[in-house]
Amino acid sequence: MLATLDVVASGHKPYEALKHRDFRRLAISMLVSLVGSQMQNVAIDWHVWVLTRSPLALGLVGLVRVVPIVVLSLVGGLVADRRDRRRVLIVTQSAMTLVALALGVVTLLGRDSVGLVYVLTACTSAAGAFDNPSRQSLLPRLVPEKDLPGALAIMISVFQLASIGGPALTGLILAGTAGEAPGRAALGGHTGGLALIYFLNAASFLGVLVTLFTLRTSGEVAREEGGPENPLTSLKEGLRFVFSTPILVWTMTLDFFATLLAGSMSLLPIFADQVLKAGPAGYGWLRAAPGIGALVGSVWISVHRLPRRQGRVFLWAVAAYGATTIVFGLSRSFWLTFGALTLVGLSDTFSTVVRQTVRQLVTPDALRGRMTSVNMIFFMGGPQLGELEAGFVASLFASAALGASVAVVSGGVGTLLVVAFIAARAKVVRDYDWTESG
Repeated sequence: MLATLDVVASGHKPYEALKHRDFRRLAISMLVSLVGSQMQNVAIDWHVWVLTRSPLALGLVGLVRVVPIVVLSLVGGLVADRRDRRRVLIVTQSAMTLVALALGVVTLLGRDSVGLVYVLTACTSAAGAFDNPSRQSLLPRLVPEKDLPGALAIMISVFQLASIGGPALTGLILAGTAGEAPGRAALGGHTGGLALIYFLNAASFLGVLVTLFTLRTSGEVAREEGGPENPLTSLKEGLRFVFSTPILVWTMTLDFFATLLAGSMSLLPIFADQVLKAGPAGYGWLRAAPGIGALVGSVWISVHRLPRRQGRVFLWAVAAYGATTIVFGLSRSFWLTFGALTLVGLSDTFSTVVRQTVRQLVTPDALRGRMTSVNMIFFMGGPQLGELEAGFVASLFASAALGASVAVVSGGVGTLLVVAFIAARAKVVRDYDWTESG
């Protein structure tokens, strides 16, 4: 999101980055690949719901996604700083292709089980812990420095477009192949659609792999003079910086607890099936709604500057995230739920803009890779643990629909309480203004 701000300030047009061959090819192939990945993520939640009809089982999807991130993301950051990033990406993209193929095969053959879905989901997450740092580190090599902000803005838009298109396509495919009602007995009605989604995701990686093999840009890491050579020393240096910088600690903490408490996307199959009676097609559109809000927010930010005292913008944005989550949990109307989820994505975009900009401004260039890997644990771990928390709370009730509503509403209320606490205690966040510090 810093990219969109820089583009406005510098006068460069984001699309100018597309003039560069390597970046253009990677951006196009990543759009296709991310659509496939979003389709698979959405399908896995529906798959688990079909197999188990259990809110807790849905919550456990978040756990199996987050454990590899927590365990491996710091290692992934170190690998990105020490190995040829292009080769790392070839390995990780190939691994995710094989996992998607495995999901498709076992589902098509009827050999799927919730345990196997968990294991393969964890494998994808483990590959992602290495893929993300290397991909983000390779991107600045693909364009000249003056076009980097535009390139970053384009990649943000690519992700948001994928987060809209992927869920919508998943819902349409599942609706076209569904049985009369979800449940283990009706799995045959969903098998073809789920398998097709997994196979499509596997195919979506091929464009990225071709692009990586044909890049003219080197992925070799430029060694830094005087930098620590020992991996453990490098890791400690990054951790020390992050946890000794108050503005990083407070913004990271608020983001983590907000997504932990209000992270409830894994419960959407319950809302679509039992609360709103919208079926798999409605489920797909509900999963796309936050992406629509995020895209609207990024377009607005690309043409307007944020007001002064961005720390307060951050606090209000997270408060709006919690409030619209409450509306989502209470709603019994499809369109009200869709609107609330759109506002969830919109408010999250504004908080992301401030959080990512602060991180970039206060972090020395030599530490940005390790800072990103540390933050990855929190900004990716919070939502996944939030899904586990929401699934656990929902499982405490006899009715899955009632439990899901209680879990979502209580999470939104908890988010508002955390915002109030940090707003009262953290003056460094409340009064932060990068226009004054810069």
